[in-house]
Amino acid sequence: MKLFQQQLELKERKRGFHLITAEIVSALPGIHEISKGICQVFIRHTSASLTISENADPTVRKDFETWFNKSVPENDPDYLHDTEGSDDMPAHIKASILGSSVMIPVRNGKLALGVWQGIYLCEHRNDGGPRDLIITAWGE
Repeated sequence: MKLFQQQLELKERKRGFHLITAEIVSALPGIHEISKGICQVFIRHTSASLTISENADPTVRKDFETWFNKSVPENDPDYLHDTEGSDDMPAHIKASILGSSVMIPVRNGKLALGVWQGIYLCEHRNDGGPRDLIITAWGE
């Protein structure tokens, strides 16, 4: 069994949903040595998340942002945690809904994503800053 792990710092991005598939693949060149296995991508933050969805039409990413902003609004007077700004508690909730990691099969040295699938960084803060990922791939 082969095991590869790499930390990747993503540049700061504006709030929204951003395709990062190519950055993940570039950060883990050893994946080409795995014929069948698994790749886990984990984000080390509580106000940003990861998901897999449509990779072709950018309006999908805009619609994700619209839906999450309607579902988890800012400035809710019932939120107690607001010392870091009105977007902080909603960001934690959104990140908890989507999750902190994705798992992708590895097949013949590549991520076995579907034709229309891509990995998103879901930035839920207005000023989230750079984001750290740990990418781990293992298999035969």
